[in-house]
Amino acid sequence: MIKLISIISLFIAVFASCHARISGVLQGNGQADLQISASLEPRMATLLKRLSNVSGDGQTDISFLDGPAISASFSNAPGVTSVNLKNTSVNAIEGPVKILNVNTFLSHNIAASEKSFINFTQNNSGTGRCTVNLDLKSGPLILANISPDITEYLSALMAPIATGEILTKNKYLQEVSSVYGKHIADEIAAARLLASIEFPGTVTSVKGGTFSGRKADFNIPLLDILVLETPLSYEVEWR
Repeated sequence: MIKLISIISLFIAVFASCHARISGVLQGNGQADLQISASLEPRMATLLKRLSNVSGDGQTDISFLDGPAISASFSNAPGVTSVNLKNTSVNAIEGPVKILNVNTFLSHNIAASEKSFINFTQNNSGTGRCTVNLDLKSGPLILANISPDITEYLSALMAPIATGEILTKNKYLQEVSSVYGKHIADEIAAARLLASIEFPGTVTSVKGGTFSGRKADFNIPLLDILVLETPLSYEVEWR
């Protein structure tokens, strides 16, 4: 159960805390080498402990971000080759994640007729394109690829990415505030995901971010990801 709680906490740290950063290199064959750092805010860690007690875990001494436990669990996710996360504090981790091919990452149960979570192409000419798509239809499917229990926990946070419910961001924050308190809602509202990725060639255009040389940078409000009031679509092209 601790392993499950840890990977749930990693997902919440990356998608619902104030400190999350992803950097890495995407190679021409679709392989990605990422460096992830994430930490839980104190109130979010307290909330997770409350939710784990409600679920019947009964343990009060859980370290919610346990690097080795998360590594063991997340290494079984679709498309993941290896994970080696270490604790930098009780509720903070960092370390490398290697993905075999980004086209298969967390996407194995998404129908061919739907937009893939990640779509990567590299042409013989050296030009290439990578898109990332996320909406209320694909969100729950992607969560299920990690663990169905993550959907349960994020559903407890009333996050539409897990429930599929149509909500505005303001309405979602109001609901979180009414159930868990304004401080939790404020933490979620302030949270951002920072991503900096190097691509196989010189970046020529980016949708949803900025670029310089081979790198594209994204600064994404995590509220946008949790609520998906508008489907998210990011695109990078290079040559």
